[in-house]
Amino acid sequence: METFGDRLHRAMAQRGPLCVGIDPHPGLLTRWGLTDDVDGLERFCRTVVEALGDQVAVVKPQSAFFERFGARGVAVLESTIRQLRDSGSLVLLDVKRGDIGSTVAAYASAYLDPSSPLYVDAVTASPYLGVMSLAPMFELAATHGGGVFVLALTSNPEGAAVQRAVGADGRTVAQAVIDEIAQLNRGAQTLGSFGLVVGATIGDTGHDLSAVRGPLLAPGLGAQGATAADLRTVFGASLPWVLPSYSREVLHAGPDVAALRAAAQRALADCKAALGGF
Repeated sequence: METFGDRLHRAMAQRGPLCVGIDPHPGLLTRWGLTDDVDGLERFCRTVVEALGDQVAVVKPQSAFFERFGARGVAVLESTIRQLRDSGSLVLLDVKRGDIGSTVAAYASAYLDPSSPLYVDAVTASPYLGVMSLAPMFELAATHGGGVFVLALTSNPEGAAVQRAVGADGRTVAQAVIDEIAQLNRGAQTLGSFGLVVGATIGDTGHDLSAVRGPLLAPGLGAQGATAADLRTVFGASLPWVLPSYSREVLHAGPDVAALRAAAQRALADCKAALGGF
C-alpha cells in the first residue's frame, strides 16, 4: 500500500508544490455572482473542481463552509471530494478535529476510512488535548495510507499564548508537538505521512523543524498577508518539505475557469521560485 507521504511527494513533483483551499464563505459566493445557499455552493465547487482538480497537487476544502448549510451542504462536500479524487488531486479536508477516546476514533472513521462517504487523503487535526489523544487518527491513517496535519504554529495571533507557552522540560508546546510528529515519521523513505500546520505569516519561528521529515502545510499566503518569499524566513532548511497553501488569492479570480487556472499557475510559479525551483 502506498503511503500518503509517498503520494504527496509524487503529486508535488508532478504538479508542483501548491495547495489551494476551497473556502466558499458568503462574501466569495457573492463576489462570484452566486447565491449564498446550497445551489450557489454546489456551482462554486463544481467550477473550482473543473478549473483546478487536474492542475494542482492538493485541494483543501474547509469543512465549516459546507457544514453551515446542514445535511445538504455536507452532501455537496461529499460530492466535491469524489470529484476531486476523480480528477487526480489529493484531498486534504480542513476540519481541525481533536478529541479523546471513542470520539476521536469516530472522527478518524469519518475521514480516514475508505468506506466513509467523506473519505479523504488527509485531514487537519488539533493536538491541544495532547498529541497522542489523536492516536486513533494516526493509526487509521497508517492502516489506509492516509495523512494527518497537526496544528503547530498557526498564524492567528491568539495561538501564540498556547503554542509558545513553555513546559516543565523547557520546550514550548509547539516544539513538543513538532517533536512528537517527527517521531511518527521516523523511517519514512521519501516523505512522512504526518505533517504540521505552520503559518506562513509568523516569520522566524525560533523552533526546530529539521527532524520532522513530513509535510509542512503553510497557510496564510496571499490575502492573509504572507508572500511566497516569506517561506524562506519561516522554514529555512526545511523548505523541501513545505506545501504552500493559497485560498482567496486564487479563488478571487473566479468564476472564470481560465482565470482560476492562471491565478493558480502564478501562485505556483511564485512558490517554485521561493522554494528554489522545487
